[in-house]
Amino acid sequence: MPEGRIVKALSGFYYVADGQRVLQCRARGLFKKKDAKVTPLVGDWVRYDEISDSEGYVMEVTDRETELVRPPIANVDLAMLVFSMREPAFASMLLDKFLVHTEQAGIDAVILLSKADLAPSEEVDLIRAKYQQIGYRVIPTSTVEQQGLAEVRSELAGHITVFAGQSGVGKSSLINHLFPGVSLQTGEVSHRLGRGRHTTRHVELIPLLDVGGYVADTPGFSSLDFNELSELDLAQAFRDFRRHADHCKFRGCLHLSEPGCAVLAALEKGEIDAERYQHYQQFVEEQKEQKRRNKSW
Repeated sequence: MPEGRIVKALSGFYYVADGQRVLQCRARGLFKKKDAKVTPLVGDWVRYDEISDSEGYVMEVTDRETELVRPPIANVDLAMLVFSMREPAFASMLLDKFLVHTEQAGIDAVILLSKADLAPSEEVDLIRAKYQQIGYRVIPTSTVEQQGLAEVRSELAGHITVFAGQSGVGKSSLINHLFPGVSLQTGEVSHRLGRGRHTTRHVELIPLLDVGGYVADTPGFSSLDFNELSELDLAQAFRDFRRHADHCKFRGCLHLSEPGCAVLAALEKGEIDAERYQHYQQFVEEQKEQKRRNKSW
């Protein structure tokens, strides 16, 4: 049975890319049953039944590596988190919130510091060093000076990538410079609400023919709340905590006030960034408040 990847879903049709062609497919009835275990998503690798050179039926969805709910897309393995140095100012707390969600989704993240030409190099270097020490790749970029663009293109090769970031950071400009002729309707995140403003009606994968892989034409992460995370999920989503957490006295330690907490000890020694830990504390309170509001009485 032939195989391909769903690159677009629209009006009940799934568009499956198989080599040099794209077939318009319907899903077999088994996917529409109430007890269906899986629903096909953009990004899924599927097996299909071909009924003509341009049409077919999706018969089977293979195992997924990752799955996002908002936006609905499967097998994204890289998130380009675009945060500007100026206009708007660098927002470390929002970046840490994005990193929580990429970690929880099992998606690798690359941090792009856009508009790097507008900030002193010392400031850019400090941010870069901070997140590189945690284990993230950080690339300062400038579309004005063409800085970092070749490095970003190299990172995209062979991946299914989603771009995300707050409003006005220059995602569209960056993508247009990286890939002239590829017009993506990148959604923005409201600085006040931390929620996505949808600018696309469907999710679509745009092939990057010269480097291989796809970029997702999607609003990015349209929800940044913590409702779907447990308290332990949130603690484990901080990559810099994990290297110390195995030495905590209690299993399931939340690194707040527990005795024998190795994360708190590392914080005292300066081995964990104090601002990152403050953000963790704020996220814990935000999570508690969200769960209080959503509690059914």
